[in-house]
Amino acid sequence: MEIKANEISSLIKEQIKKYHHKMELLDTGKVISVGDGVAMIHGLENAMLSELVLFNNGIYGMVLSLEEDSVGVVIFGDDSQIKEDDIVKRTSKIVEIPVGDNFLGRVVNPLGQPIDGLGPIESNKTRPIERIAPGVITRKSVDTPLQTGIKAIDSMIPIGRGQRELIIGDRQTGKTAIAIDTIINQKDQNIKCVYVAIGQKASTVAQVVEKLRVHGALDYTVVVVATASEMAPIQYIAPYAGVTLAEEWMEKGEDVLVVYDDLSKHAVAYRTLSLLLRRSPGREAYPGDVFYLHSRLLERAVRMDDQYGGGSITALPIIETQAGDISAYIPTNVISITDGQIFLQSDLFASGQRPAVDTGLSVSRVGSAAQIKAVKQVSSNLKIELANYRELQAFAQFGSDLDKATKDVLNHGAKVYELLRQKQYASMNVFDQVIQLFTAKYKLIDDIPMNKIQDYEESLLNHMHSKQKKLMKDLEKNKAISKELEEKLLEAITEYTKNYLA
Repeated sequence: MEIKANEISSLIKEQIKKYHHKMELLDTGKVISVGDGVAMIHGLENAMLSELVLFNNGIYGMVLSLEEDSVGVVIFGDDSQIKEDDIVKRTSKIVEIPVGDNFLGRVVNPLGQPIDGLGPIESNKTRPIERIAPGVITRKSVDTPLQTGIKAIDSMIPIGRGQRELIIGDRQTGKTAIAIDTIINQKDQNIKCVYVAIGQKASTVAQVVEKLRVHGALDYTVVVVATASEMAPIQYIAPYAGVTLAEEWMEKGEDVLVVYDDLSKHAVAYRTLSLLLRRSPGREAYPGDVFYLHSRLLERAVRMDDQYGGGSITALPIIETQAGDISAYIPTNVISITDGQIFLQSDLFASGQRPAVDTGLSVSRVGSAAQIKAVKQVSSNLKIELANYRELQAFAQFGSDLDKATKDVLNHGAKVYELLRQKQYASMNVFDQVIQLFTAKYKLIDDIPMNKIQDYEESLLNHMHSKQKKLMKDLEKNKAISKELEEKLLEAITEYTKNYLA
């Protein structure tokens, strides 16, 4: 059979045409379908996961799904401006945001753009929002306290720099209040803060920003906001943007505190994206990799070894439970990733206990390594005393005749709970906390009437700062209570208590 020359030339021409088409497919693509912030693209065969892509109308997107014959892209912008058959180009860049000191005191969206109306933010450096967390060799064990200024937490559930401590509880139990108080307490502590608001009302975030401004905390804080009205892709990248800003300071050897408020809404945003990308749903309709979603985020909280800069990122993720169910899917996931949890209970909150910390379910796996010695000395028995009190309290409801020892335990426990009560935005110096906890350790508060305890503690601190300056200076200098100092403190406080009761 004879092959004609014109057939050969037409075959070659066809192959050349296909070759060009193949080259185009590698770096450009066409929109097949679009909606709900997600576009399916034919082409982009060279695209990487988390790569930034550009639609022909200037809107950016991020590759989140690599299929055999298409690519799933989440859109950072108005998806109504994108149509079928629009051209999409690769940028060969992973999603990056600008970073630097100019972000302090500003409110930005997860793409690093200011939304506070105070003009543009100048930055000559960007960082990718996804990166592998530092390895074990470069890390150092947590041993420096991060003071929250909240008695109940600093004494029983201490947080160290570089720790990941979960704040968990039902809605309206004071989770954000603890996080905001902790940020406010970092004033003059040489710690920068990042507050990430995910899926909240814009009005709520505005109130938080105003509180931070009023208490002078905005000077060392950057607020990253993805409100409830934002598309799911923007909410999805918000916490990664927050920790990326923090990593810039950590690598310079500084200490940073990051609050994620809250990761329940973050998981919901990711579930939305996954379902829109047609990924198979698992338990509670969440995708199978929802654990990896939060583990790769929280692993980036770290205390670096001195030879690697010595900086740290402390993470305070917040999780909202439904009817106190901490065994649900997302709460158990995040509990297993973090180094402890502060559990806030609705019943305690309703009874007027602020903060409503359940000392039985709350734990810090770093423990007393993140406390100064003086706090350790005065609070070592506190958790056991409160556990005994709660157990006897439940038992005492059924029995009318109680012996003296039981009455003493109940009286002491109730007074300690009253002592641990603290108003919002009333952060306490750690040495003032030591003095107050000292009165609990030696049962000096047991004779004070319940309604006078707060007043007694306040006036005691005034007395110590005005009349017992030397004792306070010794305590601050040594950060520990020696045998001699213990005797002097006991004598001074016992005498003051007698006078107060008289």
